[in-house]
Amino acid sequence: MLKTTNHIKSGHAFKDHRQERQILVSRTIFAFIFVAALMFSLLARGWYLQVTKHEDYQTRSNNNRISLQRVAPNRGLIYDRNGVLLAENRSVYSLEVIPEQVTNMAQVIAQIKDLALIEDKHITSFNKRLTGVRRFKSVLLKSRLSEEEVAIFSANGHRFNGVRVEARLVRHYPFGEKIAHALGSVRRINDRDLLRIDQANYRATRHMGKVGLEKYYEDILHGTIGSRTVETDVQGRVIGEPIKETPPIPGRDLKLSLDVNLQIAAAEAIGSFRGSVIVVDPRNGDVLALVSNPGYDPNDFVTGISTEKYAKLTGSADQPLFNRALRGLYSPGSTIKPMLAWVGLDNKFITKKTTINDPGYWVIPNKEERIYRDHIAWGHGGKVDVNKAIIESCNPFFYDLAYRMGIDIISENMYNFGFGISTGIDMGEELTGIMPSRDWKRANRRSDWYPGETVLTGIGQGYWNATPLQLANAVSPIATGGNRHNLRLVTAESVEGKWQEKVPVLADRQINFGDGASLGIVRKAMEQVTRYPAGTARKAFDGANYQSAGKTGTVQLRTQVVDDSGKKIKESKKKFNDNAVYVGYAPIDIPEVVISVVTENGGHGGEAAAPVARRVLDAYFSQVIN
Repeated sequence: MLKTTNHIKSGHAFKDHRQERQILVSRTIFAFIFVAALMFSLLARGWYLQVTKHEDYQTRSNNNRISLQRVAPNRGLIYDRNGVLLAENRSVYSLEVIPEQVTNMAQVIAQIKDLALIEDKHITSFNKRLTGVRRFKSVLLKSRLSEEEVAIFSANGHRFNGVRVEARLVRHYPFGEKIAHALGSVRRINDRDLLRIDQANYRATRHMGKVGLEKYYEDILHGTIGSRTVETDVQGRVIGEPIKETPPIPGRDLKLSLDVNLQIAAAEAIGSFRGSVIVVDPRNGDVLALVSNPGYDPNDFVTGISTEKYAKLTGSADQPLFNRALRGLYSPGSTIKPMLAWVGLDNKFITKKTTINDPGYWVIPNKEERIYRDHIAWGHGGKVDVNKAIIESCNPFFYDLAYRMGIDIISENMYNFGFGISTGIDMGEELTGIMPSRDWKRANRRSDWYPGETVLTGIGQGYWNATPLQLANAVSPIATGGNRHNLRLVTAESVEGKWQEKVPVLADRQINFGDGASLGIVRKAMEQVTRYPAGTARKAFDGANYQSAGKTGTVQLRTQVVDDSGKKIKESKKKFNDNAVYVGYAPIDIPEVVISVVTENGGHGGEAAAPVARRVLDAYFSQVIN
């Protein structure tokens, strides 16, 4: 007994098997419940995913293999009056990157560069485009790939997930520089453009009209975006035919009043002069040629112009990007003398027998301290009537006439000829120039009008300025003796495959020529400008096989220096040479065309501008343009 007690106290007790069995059972039950709970959770999750959320995940699965692609509409084409294509769409290959599908962008770009497909300038431009772009959208890496470059990438394309060659239609202008300012151009859409356009309709488009006609008719030329639902593989390549497709609606085609042969002839005629040539049909306002010289190649802007080339254009003193036809403001000079003569005749300030003495200068009555000189120091010899004043461009006659009429009558009537107001041309960006008046000077110079300013207005100088388009538009009613039309370039739009013609629009302000007697005097004098021995444009039109009428203008750009005999001293720097201007029409019996020519620093109108007009009119009548 003592022995047993000592054994228990020493820690060697017997095992409790019942307790151990309970512990084992409880652990087994807990494990079973835990496993059962996990199995139930797994089955419940499977039920949730396979049954409850079946449609949702089916949609997500489809989205991974089915994608909606936007399809850009084909931009409308632009034709000249004879069906010659002036703006077309050409297929070009470009290297595109979808950032979302590229694992290591820097490495991929470096490998493509190793294939000699891209240069550092392409990488720099790509990185700029990449900033802020959604990762699933395609980003241009390089445009206008050659066939050899396409072949090189095709052989290595499997190495570059997310990079592919895309065929796209881009704008192309076959006549380049010679037509640039008449058409304008399309350029890349930037962030500022996105704020003002319908982004949904431009989702697949990278370019839009930014200048000139392309901009003015952007809504018509662009068209409506389309879409297609396609199945793709894991690399984003399209598999099979589209599942669903909504074709885009192409933009409308435009037919212009321009004749491309005459446009080229006008561009070649003006040569190296800075300036503009405008040819218009006075019967309906159709613009047959619109040249601003120098020009630029609009194709350079379509896929992105290089920094170097753009800097050269913007840094040029000749300003090739500046549209002189629409925005160039020039003193019209003596080209307005026929209009002013008609106003004087019509308002009875002069008759065809009215004369003045021309000693080579004119002074305001009772104010002899200010002398207004003629361009010929010794004058035009004795008495000068309105006919001689127009033929020989006698300044003193028109100094006197303007002074007697006053600025109020001059400005009101010149508005009717289209000065100081829009020509209505469908291009936008047009400047209206300045037709000075008392109200204009108070508003813009905060000063009263002075008689000396009226005198200068009488020879088309002083505050008066106009665009080459306005000069052509102003001479149109004199040519026809009838109504003046708004100028226009687009004569028809394509609607369902047929040309829908546009009706010419009359200008808001018109001229009442009455019985035509005063107009007849003016027209007869303009005819003699090109035919009379003393006519300022006779040499330029000598030998022409058609009869024309016109008026030259010479605009001083600085005060002339004369010697003791009154002879003008020739300036040594060309930038101070006079601007040469010419307006005219032909033929004289039933005029078909009017023309305006401005040559900056060209010198005398009869020696610089009139010969340009002669070459253009020769081209017109030799081609028998309809």
